Amino acid sequence: MPLTHRFPKEHFLNRELSLLAFNRRVLAQVADSQVPLLERLRFLCIVSSNLDEFFEIRVAGLKEQIKLGGHATGADGLPPQEVFRRVIDQAHRLIAEQYALLNDAILPALEAQGIAFFRRSLWSDTQRAWIREFFLKEVMPVLTPIGLDPSHPFPRVLNKSLNFAVELEGTDAFGRSSGAAIVQAPRALPRVIRLPGELCEFDYGFVFLSSILHEYVGELFAGMNVLGCYQFRVTRNSDLFVDDEEVKNLRIALQGELPQRHFGDAVRLEVADNCSETMTDFLLQQFGLNRGDLYRVPGIVNLVRLMSVPDQVDRPDLKYPPFQPGLPKELAKRYDIFTSIRKHDILMHHPFQSFTPVIQLLQQAADDPQVVAIKMTVYRTGTDSVLMEHLLRAAEKGKEVTVVVELMARFDEEANLSIAARLEEVGAHVVYGVVGYKTHAKMLMVLRREDHGYHRYIHLGTGNYHPRTTRFYTDFGLLTSNPEIGDDVNEVFKQLTGLGKASALKHLWQAPFSLHPAMLGAIRAETEAARAGKPARIIAKMNSLLEPEIITALYEASAAGVTVELIVRGVCSLRPGVKGLSENIRVRSVIGRFLEHHRIFYFHADGKQNIYLSSADWMERNFFRRIEISFPVLEPRLKRRVLREGLKPYLADNSQSWEINGSGDYRIRSTRRSRICAQELLLADMRVGAVNAA
Repeated sequence: MPLTHRFPKEHFLNRELSLLAFNRRVLAQVADSQVPLLERLRFLCIVSSNLDEFFEIRVAGLKEQIKLGGHATGADGLPPQEVFRRVIDQAHRLIAEQYALLNDAILPALEAQGIAFFRRSLWSDTQRAWIREFFLKEVMPVLTPIGLDPSHPFPRVLNKSLNFAVELEGTDAFGRSSGAAIVQAPRALPRVIRLPGELCEFDYGFVFLSSILHEYVGELFAGMNVLGCYQFRVTRNSDLFVDDEEVKNLRIALQGELPQRHFGDAVRLEVADNCSETMTDFLLQQFGLNRGDLYRVPGIVNLVRLMSVPDQVDRPDLKYPPFQPGLPKELAKRYDIFTSIRKHDILMHHPFQSFTPVIQLLQQAADDPQVVAIKMTVYRTGTDSVLMEHLLRAAEKGKEVTVVVELMARFDEEANLSIAARLEEVGAHVVYGVVGYKTHAKMLMVLRREDHGYHRYIHLGTGNYHPRTTRFYTDFGLLTSNPEIGDDVNEVFKQLTGLGKASALKHLWQAPFSLHPAMLGAIRAETEAARAGKPARIIAKMNSLLEPEIITALYEASAAGVTVELIVRGVCSLRPGVKGLSENIRVRSVIGRFLEHHRIFYFHADGKQNIYLSSADWMERNFFRRIEISFPVLEPRLKRRVLREGLKPYLADNSQSWEINGSGDYRIRSTRRSRICAQELLLADMRVGAVNAA
């Protein structure tokens, strides 16, 4: 039955519009003068990166729905044509605000701090001479100008690549005079070039590659007049399609599909605001786009490339202060990882606490002769991951290494294919999960032969096994040797690598089987408690909240008197604070230095205070189309930690917290009380040298 028939559509907010609202909150960090200047520049780039993916996936999907004559697919009931109209309107406004902040606030502030970006009109003679030499030696040799004529049709333009449309006058050596050419900037070229210090009065002087090409593009067309040179960039549909019913070998099917990602249907055209109408219309025609898909920007067309600037500038005073993550109390001194885990469960809170114990678990497992087997899921881990090196070494030493690699992890497919190939070369067992279901669960199991038989050591996490992202994503990780949890994890691995019916698990809730009904059951238990006059409370923290049955259950809980407090970083379809529907529900979104990523679910449970950590958001895909797990925090002292670190500071935050109303509008939360910033409190509490409560 269509979602719009099962649930009243007015009860839900639109997913795409909510995602744009999230990026507006990120953009607010750029406007916040309390954020260090170079970090504001990073946030500006993050918005561009987020919008790239938004167009590549969400807008591309809308266009496909419209083309196929699709009807409303979301619980909000909006037809795709109406969603597209609203999305395009808001996206144009958001991007206009982004460039206004760049040009009117960030660049002038950077210049005041001795960090300047030189426009062509401001180049001095000495700068111009250096830049010309740079062009002739470093840039021109790798350029391939393509004149447009019957034997040179419009080239295939890579997704998100920097290109230049050149208007020309005159004829060339062969008598050709098409009047237009395309110059593609190779991705190997830096988009921002630092000038030698002696050439400018600033500490840091930069020039854009686009400025250099604009200035010297005439060198590519000898004897012809350049009438105009305009940078442009096209964004394409990047969603991969692999037919689950037809595929015989997922790896081979994916390898065949990946090369086409760079040349999917165009969904957006960005051009510099000086681009002539004639050239603009020509480009739109070439890419099959209309005016609504056009974005004229007053500056460079790829702001993501500015992300390299903060790393080139040695100004700690313009960045977040560095910190050294601490360790849980039980790991603060010299320790043996296996002995420590046997004593009791260990909870790690990243990035405030180090990811090193997970790396050490794999390292010791690879070298320990008593370890006989290692099993691990890989969703995102990076191409140069130290974790993979330990797995490779373990396999080379003859241990049974089994890795469930998710090949369909969006934009990490190529890296995961490479990891899979390397593991297979050393004799590891590599499987790709279950066709049709992404393996998103984060699990690591080490099997060790000890005095009384085999013993399992488990790591479960809310985030990826990616050492780099653990430095700026907030996540929880649990190390345990609990035999029953070990049995559950082993059962899930058996499902992923073998065949057979799903068995009941003792502690874990697993998608696509028990997770959704278990979450609904926990919410409804709080509802029944409230109806019986007992205390009832739900606190949930996640990235996204979309699944309509869960939202409806939360509405019913609210009506029964359950206090529902939600911390949803990104997309939220629930309407809070609506009279007669959700008066007891509050929704916050915290945007700050770190990306809020952990999923925490708290249920009062008649005083038992059940807490689950998970890899899954409350979304249909996580409940029904992915392999996910949600695991309980069993030890009371660790429950207290999750409450104290993962929930209470975020509920109290009044500096980086946004509240949403029933119309879907977000307002920064502020009070007259003293300033409370959850992330800063956690940094202070868990840095090296702080005493961390167990």
